[in-house]
Amino acid sequence: MLTVYGRVTSSNVQAVLWLLEELELEYKRLDYGFTFGGLDTPDYQAMNPHGKIPVLKVGDMAIFESAAIIRYLATTYAGETLWPSDPLRRSQIDMWAEWAKNSVAAGFTGPIFWLVVRTKPENRDPELIIKNTIKLDKEMAKADAQLQKHDFLCGPDFTIADIQLGHVLYRYYDVEIERSDLPALRAYYDRLTDREAFQKSVMVSYDVLRNSF
Repeated sequence: MLTVYGRVTSSNVQAVLWLLEELELEYKRLDYGFTFGGLDTPDYQAMNPHGKIPVLKVGDMAIFESAAIIRYLATTYAGETLWPSDPLRRSQIDMWAEWAKNSVAAGFTGPIFWLVVRTKPENRDPELIIKNTIKLDKEMAKADAQLQKHDFLCGPDFTIADIQLGHVLYRYYDVEIERSDLPALRAYYDRLTDREAFQKSVMVSYDVLRNSF
C-alpha cells in the first residue's frame, strides 16, 4: 500500500495525488501539516528530517520532496508517453518539469498565493504582488509559447511536466490578480480541468488557508 502524508490543501501534495489518480493507483492519505501538525514528531522526522510535506511511504521506505515522489511513481508505474524510459527523451520532459517546479510553482506559491490569499488584508503589499505577478507571467509566457505548438507542455502527450506546471494553474486562475493574456496557456488549463484526476486532486477549496498569516 502506498501512503501519502500531507493535507489536501498543499499544492505539493496535490501534485502527487494528481499523478496517483492519473495512474489509478490505490493509496491511503493521512492529514499532516498546517492545522493538523505532526511534522515535528519523532516518527515523521525519521521519514523526513526537514519536517515538510508530502512524504510517500512505500513499504518500510519513505520518499520526501514532491518531485522525487513523482519521478518514483512515474518510473515504477507509468507508460512510455508519461515518462519515457529512454534517457534522452526523458530529459526533454524532465527539464520542463524542473523549470515548472523551480520557476513557476516557486514563483507563484510564496510570492503571489501566500501574499494574496494567506496574508491578512491589512498586511498585504499590492505593489509587491503586482511586481511578482509580472515576473511570473514572463515565465508563463514561455509555457504559452510551448503550448502554441502542441496540446501539452512537451508535445502531444500528457507527461509529468504537465503535473508540475498544471497543478499551479487552478490557483493561478482562481486568485484575484491581473494576469497576462496568454490564450494557449488558458486553453491548456481548460483542457486540464476536463481531467477527472485533476478535478479530484487539484481543484480543491483552499478557503481554510485564507488570512492565516
